[in-house]
Parts: sequence; structure tokens; C-alpha cells
Amino acid sequence: MKKVGLFFGTFNPIHIGHLVLANHLVEFSDLDEVWFVITPQSPFKVKQSLLDNNHRYQMVFEAVQDYPKLKPSKIEFDLPQPNYTINTLAHLDDKYGKDHQFSLIMGEDNLKSFHKWKNYGAILEHYSIYVYPRVSDGKIAHQFKGHPKISMVNAPIMEISSTFIRKAHKAGKNVRPMLPHSVWKYMDEMNFYR
Repeated sequence: MKKVGLFFGTFNPIHIGHLVLANHLVEFSDLDEVWFVITPQSPFKVKQSLLDNNHRYQMVFEAVQDYPKLKPSKIEFDLPQPNYTINTLAHLDDKYGKDHQFSLIMGEDNLKSFHKWKNYGAILEHYSIYVYPRVSDGKIAHQFKGHPKISMVNAPIMEISSTFIRKAHKAGKNVRPMLPHSVWKYMDEMNFYR
């Protein structure tokens, strides 16, 4: 069984913080691979700043090319919208479940609101969750503290955000050090986030 951690996000754009976390998880936990699950543009919430699904997939593809344990995934692109994590997990199990065991990767900030997720109880019953540290307010609910399915990962705290990168780039700042070279190249050639 291949153990796969699912790292969900819009990755708009993917940056070195995402790569550092994903790489830390495949190197320092029992995960064999991390899949970057790119969240599609919701037809109900059209955001001007969110690039087309395929462009964001291409940037993730470019970013992970040199990392065989990291993979891009567009599995959610074909699922009905609005989509929930529980549906994605069921779909992945149907498709790959014979030889893959899936887990969720989330930031500590997401764990603090996890009890609001659709079918969070079913997720916890069937899947493990790897939680990386984030600087955030609020408390982790007592039912999640010390939970056997939840592992707190001592990964580096990455205070880089895609929002910051987009805003800084639009303002003419040099954001190249925060992006994998291939992502910067693609973003620059396509004239994104200007």
C-alpha cells in the first residue's frame, strides 16, 4: 500500500512554502507521496484573482517535476461543484483504493475549524490527518487533541502566502525568491497577476 498525503489548495500560485511543507512530509513522516490537489474555481464564487484551473495545474506540474515523491492532481476538476473533501476522498478511494491509502494534510488553522467541515466525523473515522504548524488565533477543539488519527507534524512554519505574492507582484516587487524557478518563468511569460 502506498501512503499518500493529500495537500488541498488553490495554489494560486504554488510557492516554495508549499514545496518545503510537502517535501518535509514525504521525508520526515511515513507518507510515500504527497499529491497537490488543486481546488477548482467554484462556479458559484468567481474570483478575478483566481487563475484558470489548467494554468494552476501547469504551475504545480512545473514546481514538482524534480521531486518524484510530489505529484500534481486535478482529480477535483471533474467532480460536481460545490464539492466537499469527503466526496473527493470517496472518489480517490474508488479510483486508487486497492493500492493507495489516503490521508489529509492541513494547517493547524484548518484543524481549528475542522468540526465545521461536512462529514468531518466520517473523514476522521476512515482517514488520518497530518497537521503542520501555522501561526493563527483560536484553539484546537478538545475532541481533536491527542486523537489517534491526527498527527501533529513538526514541520517548519512557512509564513509565505499566495495572496502576498500576487499583491507584491502586482505592485512591481520582486517575488522570484518565493517561487520555484519554473513557476516564476511560467507566471512571468504568461504575464499573470499583473
